[in-house]
Amino acid sequence: MPKLLLATGNPGKIREFKQLFGDLPDLEILTADDVGGLPEVIEDGDTFEHNACKKAREIAAAKGMRVLSDDSGLEVDALGGRPGVRSARYAGVHCDDEDNNALLVKELREVPETERTARYRVVLALAEPEGPLQQQPHTEDGVCEGHIELTPRGDNGFGYDPYFRPEGHDCRMAELSPEEKNRISHRAVAARKMRDYLASR
Repeated sequence: MPKLLLATGNPGKIREFKQLFGDLPDLEILTADDVGGLPEVIEDGDTFEHNACKKAREIAAAKGMRVLSDDSGLEVDALGGRPGVRSARYAGVHCDDEDNNALLVKELREVPETERTARYRVVLALAEPEGPLQQQPHTEDGVCEGHIELTPRGDNGFGYDPYFRPEGHDCRMAELSPEEKNRISHRAVAARKMRDYLASR
């Protein structure tokens, strides 16, 4: 059975990817625990696509199997697109979600609600150990538009989800059930396109 290794150690992402890809027939989803860990990849690019492709290529070559990686983040218009590719380390390299959210709220405290428009953006990259997809991974992207609220709500999700209100919703992303989130999220949008690509191969 073909294998697909998820190039992330983030439990939230692993859970979502398994829900988004786990029902594909004849495809075994593997995580870092299944392959003895993943090599560290320095995500030093200034775009989501660069980081996702670099991670996919290097891990595919190291582990000798097909790899699906992602790079994603939050873009806030009032902050000039920040935190962007630095979303996971916005408050510092060793900071966590709580620290990142605290900095985000601090920077947006004086910004009117109508101007706190934002979006989640993701690029998925699929690479193989050799051949065309090692040279140039296949990529798909996804976007989820919304607003940033200054008070958190919800216990589901991770990252900035307690503060992100998806467009057309009155609740935060962290208040959605996994099934609801996997219908509207940026990762779900990109995953649907990547599923079609995988099914065609």
